[in-house]
Amino acid sequence: MVRILLIDDDAQLGPPLAVYFQRFEMVLECATRPSEGLARLRGGNFDAAILDVMLPEMDGFALCRAIRRDSDIPIIMLTARGEVTDRVVGLELGADDYLPKPFEPRELVARLQTVLRRRRASGTGQRLVFEGLELDLDKRTVHRHGLAVELTGTEFDLLAMLARDPGRVFTRDDILNHLRGHEAELYTRAVDIVVSRLRKKLEPLDCIKTLRNAGYALAVGRA
Repeated sequence: MVRILLIDDDAQLGPPLAVYFQRFEMVLECATRPSEGLARLRGGNFDAAILDVMLPEMDGFALCRAIRRDSDIPIIMLTARGEVTDRVVGLELGADDYLPKPFEPRELVARLQTVLRRRRASGTGQRLVFEGLELDLDKRTVHRHGLAVELTGTEFDLLAMLARDPGRVFTRDDILNHLRGHEAELYTRAVDIVVSRLRKKLEPLDCIKTLRNAGYALAVGRA
């Protein structure tokens, strides 16, 4: 069974969602405070987390940042307004997806299925080795010049996409469709945010090239 943790201070939200999730062989557990949610994430074997932005103790953005210090677990953020600013901030902090409130439970399940399927799809047992860069697609690890690089799930999936076909130019739409995998409101700045964050983590290695009005490509030689 897939285990999901919902961190939302609306105590009325969790129980009906948990019943609905059972139809899709998902167990939804709930925490109403960030401190409780962090403790449960550290002590339990969860497959994904859903965070509300408006929370007591700390907001969802601070909570996302705290989770990312220890884990690359898939994170979906719930935004009350669905504003682009909230989505951008969430992506910058390492969230994998967002969903504006109010939402349909089926849409939330679809988002979860997408991020979980993407996580499983990378487990091919394949290692991709380049000059100064190594990816293990099964363990979902990245090493730059022999040193481990901590990436979020979205960052790893983007890098793996580029590394599977080095030299090929992927448009922003290609990347968005790969990272999202469902019908959703897409905006190109999301790609730029993830690429910028990934480049910074891979420094001083300069392996992601921008082709003006075209897209992005992995430009590093095979080892």
